[in-house]
Amino acid sequence: MNHLNISNLFSVTGKTVLVTGGSRGIGKMIAAAYVTNGAKVYISSRKAAVCDAVAAELNAEAASGGSCISLPADLASAEGRAALVSALSAQETSLDILFNNAGATWGAPFEEFPENGYDKTMDINVKAIFMLTRDLMPLLKANATKEDTSRVINIGSIDGMHVPIFDNIPYAASKAAVHQLTRVLASKLAPEHIAVNAIAPGFFPSNMTQFMMESEEGMKEFESTCPLGRVGGPEDMAGLALFLGSRAGAYMNGAIIPIDGGTVLGR
Repeated sequence: MNHLNISNLFSVTGKTVLVTGGSRGIGKMIAAAYVTNGAKVYISSRKAAVCDAVAAELNAEAASGGSCISLPADLASAEGRAALVSALSAQETSLDILFNNAGATWGAPFEEFPENGYDKTMDINVKAIFMLTRDLMPLLKANATKEDTSRVINIGSIDGMHVPIFDNIPYAASKAAVHQLTRVLASKLAPEHIAVNAIAPGFFPSNMTQFMMESEEGMKEFESTCPLGRVGGPEDMAGLALFLGSRAGAYMNGAIIPIDGGTVLGR
């Protein structure tokens, strides 16, 4: 029964992990959780200096043999994605967990929404996930077995599950696409012993939500829509992220899991 011990069931010690967009917000929360619990974590972000600084910060706080390595990359372009895959492949022969977290939003009124804003949102939030997962398949398959699957964990949003209160129509559509892409890939990649799931966050502190956190009116509006009446924190995200990447979550496949204090339920 030792395998049912919580320290074994939720262990990610020794796992090799890539977190895109891992230098801030939800990505940083996930990276920190895995580094703290003994995983070898690669983080990517567009700004090299920021990516390097966050890796150094997480390494300074690392325990239990965890480590963080910076691999800066711009996932908006094919060249950037190829560079990330090449850099990771030069250092690793396998990848246990891929967190497709990098994302973008663009707020503007429907009548004025620019085409380049639409394209950027869709390219980073949907296309990059599809292409990067495809190109990392050799690493994801390398050590995957039926009993110990590799994991792909996409970061969606509750905005892809309900009509959001903000004017971010393409963002909401892109996250709904992420959820359906997750389901399709879960079915497609299961024979390769790769499980695919999605986390759908509600309100967490990030660059995307900073404007709202700085607004007293905005926070009151949020609190009125969230049954638990609070913003999500690092421990909340860490718990779910560690579950999905550990033995505890090994039989999860194709799930879209909201973590939002009940916001999608309404009030």
